Amino acid sequence: MSEKTEHPYRYTAELAGEIEKRWQDRWEEEGTYNVANPEGDLAGDVSSEKFYLLDMFPYPSGKGLHVGHPFGYIATDVVGRFQRMLGKSVLHTMGFDAFGLPAEQYAVQTGQHPRITTEQNVDNMKRQLRQIGLGHDQRRSFSTTDVDYVRWTQWIFLQIYNSFYDETAEGRAPGTTGRARPISELIAEYESGTRETPTGVAWSELSESERSEIIDSQRLAFISHAPVNWCPGLGTVLANEEVTNEGRSERGNYPVFRRNLRQWMMRITSYADRLASDLDTVDWPDKVVTMQRNWIGKSQGASVTFSAHGEDQDHPLEVFTTRPDTLFGATFMVVSPEHPMLEGASVPASWPEGTKAQWTGGAGSPQEAVKAYQLAASKIGDTDRTADDREKTGVFTGIYATNPVNGNQIPVFTADYVLMGYGTGAIMAVPAHDERDYDFATAFDLPIILTIQPPADFEGGEAYVGDGEVINSANDSVSINGLNKEAAIEKITAWLEEQGTGHAATTYRLRDWLFSRQRYWGEPFPIVYDENGNAYDLPESMLPVELPETPDYSPRSYDPDDADSEPEPPLGRLEDWVKVELDLGDGVKTYYRDTNTMPNWAGSCWYELRYLDPNNDEKFVGTKNEEYWMGPRPEAGNHSGGADLYVGGVEHAVLHLLYARFWHKILFDLGHISSSEPFHKLFNQGMIEAYAYTDSRGQYVPADEIETVEENGEMAFFHNGERVNREFGKMGKSLKNTVTPDEINEQYGADTFRVYEMSMGPLEQSRVWESRAVVGAQRFLQRLWRNVVCEETGAVIVEAVEPSEETARLAARTAHDVRVEYEAMRPNTAIAKLIVLNNHLTSLDAVPRSVVEQLVAMTGPVAPHIAEELWEKLGHDTSVVYAPFPEYDEALLVEDTVTCVVQVKGKVRDRIEVAADISDDDLTAQALSLPKVQQYLEGEPRKVIVRAPNLINIVP
Repeated sequence: MSEKTEHPYRYTAELAGEIEKRWQDRWEEEGTYNVANPEGDLAGDVSSEKFYLLDMFPYPSGKGLHVGHPFGYIATDVVGRFQRMLGKSVLHTMGFDAFGLPAEQYAVQTGQHPRITTEQNVDNMKRQLRQIGLGHDQRRSFSTTDVDYVRWTQWIFLQIYNSFYDETAEGRAPGTTGRARPISELIAEYESGTRETPTGVAWSELSESERSEIIDSQRLAFISHAPVNWCPGLGTVLANEEVTNEGRSERGNYPVFRRNLRQWMMRITSYADRLASDLDTVDWPDKVVTMQRNWIGKSQGASVTFSAHGEDQDHPLEVFTTRPDTLFGATFMVVSPEHPMLEGASVPASWPEGTKAQWTGGAGSPQEAVKAYQLAASKIGDTDRTADDREKTGVFTGIYATNPVNGNQIPVFTADYVLMGYGTGAIMAVPAHDERDYDFATAFDLPIILTIQPPADFEGGEAYVGDGEVINSANDSVSINGLNKEAAIEKITAWLEEQGTGHAATTYRLRDWLFSRQRYWGEPFPIVYDENGNAYDLPESMLPVELPETPDYSPRSYDPDDADSEPEPPLGRLEDWVKVELDLGDGVKTYYRDTNTMPNWAGSCWYELRYLDPNNDEKFVGTKNEEYWMGPRPEAGNHSGGADLYVGGVEHAVLHLLYARFWHKILFDLGHISSSEPFHKLFNQGMIEAYAYTDSRGQYVPADEIETVEENGEMAFFHNGERVNREFGKMGKSLKNTVTPDEINEQYGADTFRVYEMSMGPLEQSRVWESRAVVGAQRFLQRLWRNVVCEETGAVIVEAVEPSEETARLAARTAHDVRVEYEAMRPNTAIAKLIVLNNHLTSLDAVPRSVVEQLVAMTGPVAPHIAEELWEKLGHDTSVVYAPFPEYDEALLVEDTVTCVVQVKGKVRDRIEVAADISDDDLTAQALSLPKVQQYLEGEPRKVIVRAPNLINIVP
């Protein structure tokens, strides 16, 4: 007789699949996870307590999900379900970050429009996510490629474009200074004379082009000639993350060159201080906070002006240094190969007298040497350029500069270890006290002058980078000799200010954000240009600017080594779209659209706000909706607002979070939102990794075809009879170790998949997927099912009996502990405690209804489908999703009593029954109140020795 005939109602993968499909359909039909807003089309009753839960915006890959992807999504789903049980309004949904390079690449290869591919990928991902029972409000889902979403992304861009940062303005947050303000207010201040123009010339006396130049130089979104990563082989500019350490493109391995090209930029540097200081207002992991602070890289020191003597004329050469106290030891300068001083006629046509042979790079003139070196440096990635162990290279520019503290003429080199993207792109080199400068000076035979006294045991042969008394640092009007570092910095900085050659300054590692891409699949800029290249922003009524249809999605590519080539974006070839007749207020004129598109960062900078109000046509988010879901809650210690929980991988710890915070702060400054931070609490989940196997050739073989054999007490692995090696790594098709949720759902059911992933270990740690271990999660659910349902008849077998004291105590302890574990985001230990209670009920002759109902409700967050099914079978006509979390009698948490021996001066005077977990204070109070103890006391005892719960000794 088959098992199915013997146990027709056993909880199998087949039955699990039927239950899961039925409940997924019902949740969708009944809108179980829909949550109301205070206002708008989704308005309804809202709880006084809310919980806004976010997953990091996923990209809808054509490969679909493997079991590692939903790990974080299931974790947030568990949190959301638990918070609903506490009576809170929970907003949890998921959209898709659907612009970007992968979809465009696929379109280039297939000729199919990227929108078609992207929408297919989104549909597939939605199907997979639905199958694992995620409690999302589907009404709020969208893709960044949706026309309505593009409209508001472009609208936000225009808010940024039409704003400037006023460092002196009172901030919106109490006690702060500095905020974004509309450009219109800046113009009004210039017109009225309440603000002086940068040139000192009255606004009314400036030409239209002069006014535009002043305004454009202060916009938070602006056009600039910026050093970028230009890849001729791909025909596009690449982000730093898309360039390897060897200076080649990740895609295609083509050479990448540093070029100054006309690009859109975002003035994120204006917000550097606030982006750093406001990290104190959020609840983020220390590791991520440190990474953000390091990326912002705030440094305090001095800006110093050297006079550089070029071929054309003298001009200032600015450097920033954190150690102006070492200026007397500056014996040469170094500028980045991209430094603007090296353009034009500044570089001499012949070598100055006294130029050493090793300074020339073998070139016949400085111009030849600099040009050749610039080309070589353009092929090297920034990471490789700045590596400490890399040999220092460079050439003399033929330019000398005057050291402002001693008048010495020092040579100016160009070297690739100085980046234009940090500081001013120029450094004063103090080889005696900086390791890189020392290596360079040694290689190029340059003077090394100590300005800090090293200790007696310093043997030389390297830079001295420690502290000490200042030496060799005086001129006719100032001396800092004998001072310590702090005093010397203060004194020499004040002197530089008096001389007009320097001042105290703060600089940042953070650079302005390159915001242009020469690609098709992105948001078009809502900007047009006249025939003279002047930019005009489009009115809101003309938004969105939609991408035009085209059969050609590829940017023009060039010979991979053609560093002088220029980008030609795909949109640039669509003349009918680029050239447009518009009336922007002064009659119909011909304008030209911007042919670049925004990076996919744009859409992921503000999606958390659109989730709140996804159908609003009047505003990007309604005021009351934003205040309810994301507004500050000072009474709860949240002063900057933001989502209550944001979960995602640590790989997004810097750029995405930094960019999203930047956009959010601008919208806050302009009064559009009440929260100054987008994400209040951040949690980084670990990864699910998998074993991979390689044969004798080093080729990967399918992990699901491996046979495991025990040999001499150790495990050996074979594929088709050949022994293979096992390694550990990310799950992926290239390693042939991918396992999909679809496979596990089919073999075990989605609830088993969820329970297994949540029980593998702490959420923040990475773990190894082991398919054979999934059966343990299935057994837990099968036992839970058997505690409620008869496998032979399908009848509910629980009984309306009072639980024994043992069962009642275990149920109360489980409810207490599981609540603690869910609140702390430790579902693995919560599941372990549920298993203990479940196993206990399995051992009983009669399962008490009251206890198993608590168990089913507490299982709901990790296994929602089976919990719904059992909840209904137990007679409930409402969803377990909104069942209150079980209450418990605190008295039941007290463990069994024990006998405590009460001594006075070491002799037994009494014995009492006390709780096993009684505290020292409670035991002392109870013992001192005993009549048999009181007779030995006169006032307070001299000493009490407590060994709770077994012994107490009182010394009168």
